[in-house]
Amino acid sequence: MPKPLPLPPVGFDELSVDEKIDYLQSLWDRIAATPETIPVPDWHRQILDVRLKDLDADPAAGDGWEVVEERLRKKFDTNH
Repeated sequence: MPKPLPLPPVGFDELSVDEKIDYLQSLWDRIAATPETIPVPDWHRQILDVRLKDLDADPAAGDGWEVVEERLRKKFDTNH
C-alpha cells in the first residue's frame, strides 16, 4: 500500500491560485495519460447501458451535440 501523502503537499498553500490550478491540471493530465488505469464504477456502466438502449430504441430522441453545445454556450455566456 502506498505511503499516504501530506495533504496538501508541502508548499502548496504558498502558491498563487493560478499556480494551484496549474498544479492540479498537471496532476490530472498525469492521471488521464493512462485512462486504462482509472477504475470505472459498475453504476457508471449501468447508466451507460440504459442510455445506449434508449438511444437504440429511439435514435431521434434528444438533441445532437451541436444543439446542446449552442444551448450551453448561450446559458453560460455572460454576454447574454
